[in-house]
Amino acid sequence: MIKIYTYKKCSTCRKATKWLEARGIEFDELPIRETPPTAAELEVMLEARNGELRRLFNTSSQDYRDAGLKDRLEAMSAPEAFAILRETGNLVKRPFLIGDDVAVNGFREKEWEALFN
Repeated sequence: MIKIYTYKKCSTCRKATKWLEARGIEFDELPIRETPPTAAELEVMLEARNGELRRLFNTSSQDYRDAGLKDRLEAMSAPEAFAILRETGNLVKRPFLIGDDVAVNGFREKEWEALFN
């Protein structure tokens, strides 16, 4: 089963769930702030994003700027980054979609089309 972590006020998250529904793809939707992805799911996404920690973060959020993560991220280990992401789900780049054969965050329709075809 596919899980998609979303934030209800995020228009991109709504577009992603509508896209899945339009294609008849079943999924479980989870609130990213209250239920952030697990460390294991973050590890899978990190691999899917070629080991680029920055691609796991919602870099446009105020929380990201307030924490000074832009300057700290380069020296951070994956477990340290995962702890921060798990503590503050709003920092996770969304939507965050993960399943047995798929891991993608952010919604770029062409990328999703390629993954699901």
